[in-house]
Amino acid sequence: MKTLDLHTWNRKQHFKHFNKFTDPYFGVVVPIDVTKAFDIAKVENVSFFTKYLHACMKAINGVENFKYRIVDQEIVIYDVIHASATMLRENKTYGCSFIEYDDDIKVFANNVKMEKNRIENSDDLFPLKNSIDCIYCSAMPWVNFSGHEEPFSGHKQSVPMLAFGKAEKVDEKLLMNVSISVNHALVDGYHVGLFIEQFQENLNIEF
Repeated sequence: MKTLDLHTWNRKQHFKHFNKFTDPYFGVVVPIDVTKAFDIAKVENVSFFTKYLHACMKAINGVENFKYRIVDQEIVIYDVIHASATMLRENKTYGCSFIEYDDDIKVFANNVKMEKNRIENSDDLFPLKNSIDCIYCSAMPWVNFSGHEEPFSGHKQSVPMLAFGKAEKVDEKLLMNVSISVNHALVDGYHVGLFIEQFQENLNIEF
């Protein structure tokens, strides 16, 4: 972890402008082709959720601006970003996880499994580790949404927020809408585009 030098940052004016906003987040919803990822998950005997979340986190860690967080009006750059995903229990409530990222999908899959087991056997809303070196994300496999809005706490935040919709067959492809919300003081549309490109590439990578 290190601190970004605001004085030499080529986005310092953008940061100062958007950091004054009550809610500086902007969001997009993008259809992602998960055809190959779904097939890979079946062949490798991992959940589809694990496959696409790992591809997502690999892309998040591949775009530096997604690793920026605002701490006491300074910009901190984390070395690794993890996943805080909501996980559904059998009783249809959910808990928030903290899934440690690992480049090895098999290690990551085990981390997903451990958090799922912890949540199923507790009624806690929040994870044991509650820090901002993560993204907040949720899966809504029941809804093929075309728009999405995250709850706004009223407090300044800088953690990217993602939501994954229902995967549906369109022609010969399996498409899943993904909502991406980011703090515009840290992230621009260009960086979101880079993330989407890397996310799609990662989804198609076999084990």
